[in-house]
Amino acid sequence: MARELKGLGEQPRVEVGGISWTGDERSVMRANLWLRTATRVLVRVGRFNAKSFAELERQAKRVNWERFVGPGATAAFRVTARKSKLIHSDAIAERLQAAVGRRSSPSVASKRATPNTEQLFVVRVLRDEFEISVDTSGELLHMRGYRQAVGKAPLRETLAAALLIAADWSGDTPLIDPLCGSGTIPIEAALIARRIAPGAGRRFAVLDWPGASAAMWKTLLDDARSIELSRSPAAILGSDRDQGVIASARANAERAGVAADIEFSVRAVSAIEPPSTPGLVATNPPYGVRASPKADVRNLHAQFGNVMRKTCAGWRVAFYSAQQRHTSETGLATRDMFRTTNGGIKITAVVSS
Repeated sequence: MARELKGLGEQPRVEVGGISWTGDERSVMRANLWLRTATRVLVRVGRFNAKSFAELERQAKRVNWERFVGPGATAAFRVTARKSKLIHSDAIAERLQAAVGRRSSPSVASKRATPNTEQLFVVRVLRDEFEISVDTSGELLHMRGYRQAVGKAPLRETLAAALLIAADWSGDTPLIDPLCGSGTIPIEAALIARRIAPGAGRRFAVLDWPGASAAMWKTLLDDARSIELSRSPAAILGSDRDQGVIASARANAERAGVAADIEFSVRAVSAIEPPSTPGLVATNPPYGVRASPKADVRNLHAQFGNVMRKTCAGWRVAFYSAQQRHTSETGLATRDMFRTTNGGIKITAVVSS
């Protein structure tokens, strides 16, 4: 994400749990429009110390809630508290709700809050220090809208994009996903290759704040659409041995508007036919934690490595791995790029070195 923000002209700072930067309304809108790897964009609106509910109520009244909660909208709060005098999240949320003066769910907002009706605030309390942030995104940013058909172990759109960006793939060389499942990596690749902003078809919570500039958003959206390419400059191939998931991948690509940019096919890993020009193989093999027997996963990783060496010599390879031994079973020389989680499973993004 830091790399993306630098590309937008921001100066990101790595913090525990995320990336921060200083910006204005335009900066927030651009981040929602363009960030491919972020979960949501929050703006800090209050920070204070409180060791009692009376002190919390007094401090909360100083926050300019009306700037973010418009007429007809309600406020909702997601509260986490640790190592503090006040640790009851529902009670904290009730006091904050009273300060806003709008009736709403007192503590936990839906992850898919409906625009225009519910504004989410994220509250973190640590050692009596309150940090209040307003959500500018609404629905989580990985919800691009196209992935309605999924396989057994789907990869979030943000993680697919993160793998490609970390591997320095920008769309000017071919890409293959030989275990593509429902197509998330090839689809995200096509969006990157065609310079399509991931948030171009979305509406974000920031746009419904009182005083939000609709003209500014229109300008940003027009600018984004003006640089889109009509086709991917390089070949993008996705394959899987499961005919059903390939049908799902094609349907997802159609909804994303990139079906013509991706060649999907039903085939085993050993049967892939790479283009003559080397590029990147990017994929998300089974982790062997839930869906697949361990023996099958070991064999798959070994076969994957063999095919990469024999069929894709000269290609770079990037993939997610849940266990170091699975990475080793590929027989490929790799280096770690970053660590994250997918579906509660700790995974590492690796790339051939």
